[in-house]
Amino acid sequence: MSSVDLMGLIRDNVKALKAYQVENLDEGTKLHANENPYPPSSELLQKIFKRLDDFELNRYPDPDCRNLKQVIAKKTGAQPEQIVIGNGSDELIQYLMQVLCAEGDTIAFPDPTFAMYGITAQCLGLTPTSFSLNDKWDFEAQPALEVLSRQNARIVFISYPNNPTGNCFSEQAIQQVIEQFEGIVVLDEAYHDFAGRSFLKQMEKHNNLVILRSLSKIGLAGLRIGFGIFPGILAEQINKVRLPYNSNTLSQWVATELLNDFNYVQNQIDSIIEERDRLTKELSKLSFINAYPSNSNFILFKVPEGGKKLFNELKENGTLLRNLDSHPRLKDCLRVTVGTKEENDLFLKQITSL
Repeated sequence: MSSVDLMGLIRDNVKALKAYQVENLDEGTKLHANENPYPPSSELLQKIFKRLDDFELNRYPDPDCRNLKQVIAKKTGAQPEQIVIGNGSDELIQYLMQVLCAEGDTIAFPDPTFAMYGITAQCLGLTPTSFSLNDKWDFEAQPALEVLSRQNARIVFISYPNNPTGNCFSEQAIQQVIEQFEGIVVLDEAYHDFAGRSFLKQMEKHNNLVILRSLSKIGLAGLRIGFGIFPGILAEQINKVRLPYNSNTLSQWVATELLNDFNYVQNQIDSIIEERDRLTKELSKLSFINAYPSNSNFILFKVPEGGKKLFNELKENGTLLRNLDSHPRLKDCLRVTVGTKEENDLFLKQITSL
């Protein structure tokens, strides 16, 4: 009988981590994960059912995702060879660090922001560092550049719009970072469909810029499709570490169909934006809440001295939000995903009656 010290074999930096956990509800109103609350079109679902017999599920998927890359190239203006498909954009974040950083190297990001930048860096034995956002959840270029230079950062990740604060950072500040930072600037544009802003065209002028995007926020969270647009040289290197067949047959096909007929999704996006603005306005009327402006499909708000209590009460009543209280800068802050009008009305009714 073997009795190996398994914990002794695990890397110290991994043992020091806490698993990324997201609460969930089996039933109720899920306003915690920044998903599209509307299902895909009935036409797309019918196409999927009709094609099921044609999918050779006993065969591996297209390793190069050629059809999906072609439709992304058409939509974005990028070249297919610049595009890398990921099993969610999280996978691409990891690949960037693997390709560009050696153990002990530093990557940077604003604080607060998407937690996976720091978690992934720690998993790989890298050193995460950050520069603080101001009270308006924005940053100035010069202090940020000083941090990047002082820490000798290899990559800076900028979520645009930023998760979990919901806003777009100053375009001027980002532009300065792109122009002056002597490393890779990753603009994580997972929520760009709700903001109408992008730095994609800047790639023509700056070879240190990478754009990441996701289909999870606009309707395909269950299929985990992310993609990155890279300088050609960097895309070649990313493909050296990319796992073979990392995007499955169904995900590739559905994503291609969705992007080929985007009007239905665009109408959903327009509805979410309309509901976001209405929800922000209604939350701002409540004296016990501070709601922050959003360019995303979610809203950050603060309940001074009562965030955790409100989170638990809502959950007990079948509505799940994201509790951000564990972050020092987000004490008593909650994040609500914009749902359907009915879901948003229920949330507003609950929050005013609890």
